[in-house]
Amino acid sequence: MANQKGYHTHLALVIFFLCQFIVAQTSEQKALEEKRARIQNEIKEINRLLFAEKQEKGNVLEQMDALDYKINISQELIRVTNQQSNLLNRQINANIRAIDKMREDLKFLKDDYAQLIRKSYENKAQENRLLFLLSSQNFFQAFKRIQYLKQYKEFRRKQGQEIVDKTEALTKLNKELVEQRKAKDQLIAENTKIKNQLSREINNQKELLQSIRQNESKYRVAIDDRKKETRRIDREIEKLIRSAITSSNKKAGKSNSTKFELTPEAELIASNFSSNKGKLIWPVQKGIKSQGFGVYADKVYPSIKHENSGVTITTDQGETARAIFEGEVITIFTNKMGVMGVYLRHGNYISMYYNLSKTFVQKGDKVSAKDPLGEIYTNRFKGATELKFYLYQDTNKLNPEDWIYQL
Repeated sequence: MANQKGYHTHLALVIFFLCQFIVAQTSEQKALEEKRARIQNEIKEINRLLFAEKQEKGNVLEQMDALDYKINISQELIRVTNQQSNLLNRQINANIRAIDKMREDLKFLKDDYAQLIRKSYENKAQENRLLFLLSSQNFFQAFKRIQYLKQYKEFRRKQGQEIVDKTEALTKLNKELVEQRKAKDQLIAENTKIKNQLSREINNQKELLQSIRQNESKYRVAIDDRKKETRRIDREIEKLIRSAITSSNKKAGKSNSTKFELTPEAELIASNFSSNKGKLIWPVQKGIKSQGFGVYADKVYPSIKHENSGVTITTDQGETARAIFEGEVITIFTNKMGVMGVYLRHGNYISMYYNLSKTFVQKGDKVSAKDPLGEIYTNRFKGATELKFYLYQDTNKLNPEDWIYQL
């Protein structure tokens, strides 16, 4: 019985560690499934917002960006799906090993139990039990023998129950194995479909690349136009920020034009804003990031560099820009084309919402997170509704992707 007890202890440990492994794998699988669902939804939004019929009006530079963006997202989806498939494969292999071990354990338990039953029947006669007790040399030995008989009976009961539990666990594992194999087959089928779609997108990109090179002058004009627009917006932003800082500091008797002099209230707002880094809400209710922050190489001519001082978010016509955090409207700007921008101050941080057709706030207004600021402008020529969003700390550019949740 001592050997059997040691065996059961070992078996319990094996089952415990197997359960821990399964829980860890399930948690990882859930995280991957959530990530895959997000990417799938993003691809749907890309198709809806960037590849709708209206987007064909856009210039070749924008078409190239959209295709490249979609290809990158599709490749990420393939990687995540492969991770899920590999994880399922590990789970399947672990379950196969567990099933083999359980079958082996179950056979041992049944054989052991059968032997106990045989011995029990051999000693079943009441007179044998009575003789076993009466043959005791003293009262203490008789008491110990009574305890032994009780323990033996309880051990038999527990072993019978363990066989039942083990059989149920084996049935459950076999069922899980069937479901896991189905899930893996489905992931493989989905990945094949994604790869085929990706192959078509890459061919589309090659065709577009060929057409661009056949008409290089138009492409370079589009590049020059984008660079000019970027530089113009950057100059406007820098000028407006310095003006806002100068105006604010003048009230405090300071002449600094590069850094806000903060009141205790403004320091608190800035501190709260900073502590929410990576958790701030999107400046639109729905949309996709169609152009990220920073310097990047041109898709056709890598020697040519582009720069985006903020992020561009494509959304639906009629959508509104919303405040990412509590703050104060310090400037409402309108350019020569009638396109507007709203500038919010959050202590010494400034968030900028550019490319609006109309605004719902006025200078000096206090706003809260999610408050609507204005309707986003829809370019009729391109058929695109794009918000250009910027983030600064005093006069220093910040990458909005580091601050906005899942941007």
